[in-house]
Amino acid sequence: MIGSSLILWHSKKQACVALSTAEAEYIAASSCCAQILWIKQQLEDFGVKMSKVPLLCDNTSAINLTKNHIQHSRTKHIEIRHHFIHDHIANGDCEIMM
Repeated sequence: MIGSSLILWHSKKQACVALSTAEAEYIAASSCCAQILWIKQQLEDFGVKMSKVPLLCDNTSAINLTKNHIQHSRTKHIEIRHHFIHDHIANGDCEIMM
């Protein structure tokens, strides 16, 4: 823990092939969101409540995909399991920012 921020850094090979950097960042953000939800649940078990956990992403296109879930030719091949991030951003579980 550094200051008042909880920091998690993780690197692993993605299980699927991304056709663009925006798609790769979107998939990585989805994985990060799943980890945030797990950590959030663990903290709630200890009595620590957190509302919007910030998720940092440096790709504007990936951020726009999480906020505006438009299906078009460039994103229709992304697996459905990666799209759950959109629901958690809309519910306020996570907040994606640059």
